[in-house]
Amino acid sequence: MALDLNRIIKAYDVRGLVPEELSPEVARAIGTAFARVVVRPEASDDSRPAVVVGRDMRDSGPDLVDAFAAGLAAEGVDVVRIGLCSTDGLYHASGVLGLPGAMFTASHNPAAYNGIKLCRAGARPVGEATGLAGIREVAQALLDDADAEVGTSAPAPGQVTDREMLGEYAAFLRGLVDLSGIRPLKVVVDAGNGMAGLTAPAVLGTAAGLPELPLDVVPMYFELDGTFPNHEANPLEPANLLDLQTAVVANGADIGLAFDGDADRCFVVDEKGVPVSPSAITALVGLREVEKEKAAGRAPVVIHNLITSRAVPDLLSAAGARVVRTRVGHSFIKAEMASNEAVFGGEHSAHYYFRDFFFADTGMLAALHVLAALGTQRNPLSEVAEMYEPYVASGEINSRVPDAAEATNRVLDAYRVAYPGIEVDTLDGVTVSHWDGHPQWWFNLRASNTEPLLRLNVEAADHDIMEKVRDDVLSLVRAGTDEPDGSGTGETE
Repeated sequence: MALDLNRIIKAYDVRGLVPEELSPEVARAIGTAFARVVVRPEASDDSRPAVVVGRDMRDSGPDLVDAFAAGLAAEGVDVVRIGLCSTDGLYHASGVLGLPGAMFTASHNPAAYNGIKLCRAGARPVGEATGLAGIREVAQALLDDADAEVGTSAPAPGQVTDREMLGEYAAFLRGLVDLSGIRPLKVVVDAGNGMAGLTAPAVLGTAAGLPELPLDVVPMYFELDGTFPNHEANPLEPANLLDLQTAVVANGADIGLAFDGDADRCFVVDEKGVPVSPSAITALVGLREVEKEKAAGRAPVVIHNLITSRAVPDLLSAAGARVVRTRVGHSFIKAEMASNEAVFGGEHSAHYYFRDFFFADTGMLAALHVLAALGTQRNPLSEVAEMYEPYVASGEINSRVPDAAEATNRVLDAYRVAYPGIEVDTLDGVTVSHWDGHPQWWFNLRASNTEPLLRLNVEAADHDIMEKVRDDVLSLVRAGTDEPDGSGTGETE
């Protein structure tokens, strides 16, 4: 019996264990389905359809790419393989070539996993409601039927070619943020043995043949190794930032940058080794993009998800931007970015989206903005970041519960009694806000899509209030459960 693809094709991408769940056979079926559901229907009548395909450093990548490409070629679709790249490198290729794309990566997941992120031409996302459900249905039918016909409607098989695009990617990013005039900065970069080990030397250094920047880059774990021998390539987990924090202080560096496995997310550490919250980076970069929009005579729009700090809409609105709040998840952010022609978008998980980058997310471009902001003034990053972090946040805390809806209602009932008339909205889970009262606080509870977990985020005007609200909500959520702790970091992708 064939694998149930519902296990690995989720709302945003494909991700599974290799080869138990994601094998070359499955990759070929998904490639065929991608051709039938997305690529061929979008192709113009007078052009031969093509797809650009990239991969990260995982050992399983080459075989999966070959199988996926074979599925496309059998349907008469040409394949442009760009080899090793970051996810934002694949988005760049999709954008500049005007082709649908596929990136083989499992991002921050452990070495046993791989996956596929799909996009339409111009890096437009493919999610559950925009093609992924149809791809799953067609691929499942192919796997279930050993006699299924492939490529019968194609006039001729597609051609598979290779193209190097790292230099073009690096030049494209450099063209969006000018670092040539900044003060010299010492920058520690932790690639986590992921794809930033390839992209950071190209963008921040001279590996792609670009001029030298006033950056002294101290590399950490730049060797591409999908077994992640030093630490997991997931900087959202605090333990995975410890090496970078130590190295920044030991080297007397101005800033530390950490990237996840496919290098589409960037985390920042200040000169004291203290992490700067993604919300603060969203505000910092957002203000730079807002000023650029205003200087060009355009009305700036910025997107943020509902877990980001209240400082984000406060600061950006004060700067003259129209701020749009959206659900958690890159498909929602990208949809709002495109529909609002937003110049920038940010998430609490360190995904940063740019109109100038095809409305897609790129950690490296966000890093360039932070370096530019730091390098054009004399203050250390800790002082720069301070103005963007006026409030105190709990971070995302998970609780394992038998019934997320019941636990959520238990919390709501208690808070409605304690705070009559409290503000509650249900954009994504429930957000309970006392921000217009005293003391100021809000919290959000969201159920996981894949696990029996309830995710809590709390923010308050001071640390004591944040801790009190956090502990009160957690005690209500976990009432009657066997796991009084059960906490951990939340979803990152």
